[in-house]
Amino acid sequence: MNEQRPQREPDPPEQQRRAEMRVRPTGPIVPSANVSGHALMCVIAIMSFLACLTLGGVSMVRATAQSWQSQISREITIQIKPDENLDMEKALADARDLALTFSGTTGGNIIDRAATARLLEPWLGGGLDLDELPVPRLIVITIDENNPPDFAAMRKALTETIPEAFLDDHRTWVDRLVAMANTTTMIGTGVLTLVFSAMVLTVVFATRGALSGNRHIVEVLHFVGAEASFVASEFQKHFLRISLKGAGAGGLLAAFSFAIASFWQSRTLATPETDQATALFGTFAIGYTGYLGIFAIIIVIALLTTLTARLTVTRTIYEIDLIRSDPGRTDTYQG
Repeated sequence: MNEQRPQREPDPPEQQRRAEMRVRPTGPIVPSANVSGHALMCVIAIMSFLACLTLGGVSMVRATAQSWQSQISREITIQIKPDENLDMEKALADARDLALTFSGTTGGNIIDRAATARLLEPWLGGGLDLDELPVPRLIVITIDENNPPDFAAMRKALTETIPEAFLDDHRTWVDRLVAMANTTTMIGTGVLTLVFSAMVLTVVFATRGALSGNRHIVEVLHFVGAEASFVASEFQKHFLRISLKGAGAGGLLAAFSFAIASFWQSRTLATPETDQATALFGTFAIGYTGYLGIFAIIIVIALLTTLTARLTVTRTIYEIDLIRSDPGRTDTYQG
């Protein structure tokens, strides 16, 4: 008698047997868009803009002061007063030739009658007759800044040869200009220091405030076994993105403002408004050093925000561990 074996059911199709496994896309541990992040980004952008504007202003004032000082230091002036028995043209030529014999002089230019009249026109009006007025004549001597001539010897030689000649080496003006430039630079540096200090404090407290709203995320991650370095790195990446966006926006806005001001100044030359602004502030171009300074401020803000976020998360985890070991400390750390 043959035993009846149970019939084996056919195998299900391959597609039915293997259920398709779908991996749920992972999201960021720290919410990428929240109110705290947007507020911190705006704060960083504003402080970055102000710091970059201050840095550009200090660089612009310093460059203008150095340009003034260099222009004055490159020239000296010989003034010859008119006299009845003096041949002015011959005296001008003799004074120029005598000055050029000294080592350290590179050139000489006699200011002619037309140029002298133009210099006096804003005060005395046009159509001047210099023969009827006791107007001194000027000679501009160009000197080598690195190897200036002996001004005392030149002044003595001019006085002995042409008693009506007077040498002005602009030393008084140079000293005053150097003092003014140093004072302006110190004031600008002080303002920049204050703005940068306010920026540092604002960024630090804004970052800590944004992290305080995400404290529950830190606690949950730490309770499920995430290491402190992992949690800190996640928050560090999040706040690095926020700081780079905010600081980059503020720095680019400041650089764009200087570029627009420089373009406006170049297109409106020889106008009263531009002449007054140029005389007071100089050119609005900050040069490559100014733009490098703006880029440096962006990097510093980003690093500062990232470091603050990491230290704050590390300290939060340390406080959580202390609370777990001694629940009586809860009020102390939460307060």
